[in-house]
Amino acid sequence: MILVIGTLVMVLFSSLNSARDDMEEATVQGVAQSIRTQLMEAVAHRETFGGQLPASDNPMDWVQAKPANYLGAVDRMPEEKSVWYYDANSRVLIYGYRDGRTARFQLSRAARAAGVRGVMSGIGLVRLETSQ
Repeated sequence: MILVIGTLVMVLFSSLNSARDDMEEATVQGVAQSIRTQLMEAVAHRETFGGQLPASDNPMDWVQAKPANYLGAVDRMPEEKSVWYYDANSRVLIYGYRDGRTARFQLSRAARAAGVRGVMSGIGLVRLETSQ
């Protein structure tokens, strides 16, 4: 009986861990989509009212609403997990998952050619290959 309960507990914990990973990925995708939308708003504002777009390659310099767990521009990977940061050396926006993986995004000024969704006037946020 104890063996059956132990096995069920192990299966439950595995399922909960998998669900937590899925929720973290969904959150990352939601934040990335929010950034894409804000980038399009910045471009639309410039198209409508004129002015200059930010010269920065950091997408967070383009948006008004930054994620609460955004650490800013850094020169090296932070020790914190489940945070957004801009790697100033590689010029890439990164989300560090709790398990050590990263999701990497780059501001593109030629995203239309790459077939990226959420693009206006070629400006978009491209998800790069995930690293382990």
